[in-house]
Amino acid sequence: MDNPTRSERSRNTAIKAAFVILTRDGPGGLTFDALSRESGISKGGLLHQFRTKGDILKALLAYQQDHYRSFADNFLATKGDSLREPTLSCQIAVTRESINQPHSVARAILATLVEDPTLLSEIRDEDAAQTRKIRSEAEDPDMALLRLIAARGLAYTTLLGLSPVSDRQRERLFKLLLDEDRWTSDRPSESEKTAA
Repeated sequence: MDNPTRSERSRNTAIKAAFVILTRDGPGGLTFDALSRESGISKGGLLHQFRTKGDILKALLAYQQDHYRSFADNFLATKGDSLREPTLSCQIAVTRESINQPHSVARAILATLVEDPTLLSEIRDEDAAQTRKIRSEAEDPDMALLRLIAARGLAYTTLLGLSPVSDRQRERLFKLLLDEDRWTSDRPSESEKTAA
């Protein structure tokens, strides 16, 4: 096996081990020593891959972003043409997927917030672009944002262990948020009334 292949495999092993640590021990538990124990990679080998803890967090975020971009692309390829608000539906589906993953991006984001919030600027920028696209596609932009934020609230309360609903109820709520027919209105929104 060549060195680049071995290096990539070690990097992926370390990233997966970092998610295990974040899930089990929280952001404070993510240290080079803990990562070495969990991954089976020497501390020197880890330092070759990641010079700082910030580099580990960047790698975690990039790994998850790649996963969710792929999920979103597949969602849009299979369902996008049949949806009135494809970007919103896609973002709700991605949010639901995030809590179905054993090692969610939310944990990486929480760890990053604790360590270095500036690392999230790329995610904020991408989120702002998606939000603009959702608003431009929506019949009722305020309702679209409400649906998106409700989905994120379901996800984050679940990931933080604060959700007051069962898994079955949460899945039913996600299905409701994804059901475009339930959110169609012939009436103008409150913001449209006040703008008129």
